[in-house]
Amino acid sequence: MNITHTPLAGCFVIEPQVFGDSRGNFMESYNQEKFPAKVQFVQDNQSTSQKGVLRGLHFQKGEHAQAKLVRVIRGEVLDIAVDIRPNSETFGQHFSIVLNDTNNKQLFVPRGFAHGFAVLEDDTIFAYKCDNFWNKESESGIMYNDPDIAIDWMLSEDEIVLSDKDKILPTLKSITL
Repeated sequence: MNITHTPLAGCFVIEPQVFGDSRGNFMESYNQEKFPAKVQFVQDNQSTSQKGVLRGLHFQKGEHAQAKLVRVIRGEVLDIAVDIRPNSETFGQHFSIVLNDTNNKQLFVPRGFAHGFAVLEDDTIFAYKCDNFWNKESESGIMYNDPDIAIDWMLSEDEIVLSDKDKILPTLKSITL
């Protein structure tokens, strides 16, 4: 397992070792003993989406905040982590990475970050582990096109498909953390 730290403290990329032969391949996608952060995952989630779907930027507040370990099982996404820790030197900055079923990279998104992804291929399966249970009253988010964050989602505006909930998310400046 190769670990690469991002410019955002606590956020890192994991590249698992993939073993292949004539039968296919094998990789260890998670091993608590080797994982560089002290977290205990309690919930796994999975979504299937078509090209152009953008999910995010989401986070949970307070005691229900979540760290996530995200990866793509099939297809490709542009994955985004935004530092929303008020006292962080990188507050409001984001990190982006392409995750797909070829590079097998994973992104660890710590608590105190908003997270989102744009689907770049049809029938993409996206999976993530969370270290805290989802809580409806604690869910929040930031609009995907917040001009202060200035994310290049690798999709044109007319390709982007949003949920009704994501269409009305506020800017980072206008939320209380």
